[in-house]
Amino acid sequence: MSEDRNKEVATLAGGCFWCLEAVFDDLRGVERVDSGYAGGSVPNPTYRAVCAGTTGHAEVVQVAFDPQAVSFKEILEVFFTIHDPTTLNRQGADVGTQYRSAIFYHSPEQKEVAAQVISELNAANVWDAPIVTEVVPLTEFYPAEEYHREYYQRNPDQAYCRAVVAPKVAKFRKQFLEQLKRQMPTRHGSLG
Repeated sequence: MSEDRNKEVATLAGGCFWCLEAVFDDLRGVERVDSGYAGGSVPNPTYRAVCAGTTGHAEVVQVAFDPQAVSFKEILEVFFTIHDPTTLNRQGADVGTQYRSAIFYHSPEQKEVAAQVISELNAANVWDAPIVTEVVPLTEFYPAEEYHREYYQRNPDQAYCRAVVAPKVAKFRKQFLEQLKRQMPTRHGSLG
């Protein structure tokens, strides 16, 4: 994903990329979300190799966003709300380094903001344990296979999507209602 003057890119790992993609697709100011792999040592990894834990990659999303509409700090606030950043190499039942919590920064400014947000969250004791999210420079991003793209949107009734992705999307929508791209309907009609 190329960066231009009107767009910034965040690369984030927080467990399964299907969950992250589904949430960030709904965030106002986000222009594009691509699932993929980062942080490993093997060029052009496959999903199967990443899941086997042999490449060192994490499942990630690259989030292209308009910094005039949503800041990198706001992106991170959403990120830290939709996954558990206190479990090393694990998100729920998903275990392995491919499911680690990580921020792959693109600039010194992103590194600084990430450190600040983590420090603030730890100081506020938001979780019962300290944040273990790694903050490292992005060296290479490899796009995931086509069938992973917009997975939740295309497969909402798939068992994993219903059990894991849907609750994260619902939590995000409830907590960040004012920051959604489109107003979500309520039981009593539309909000818009």
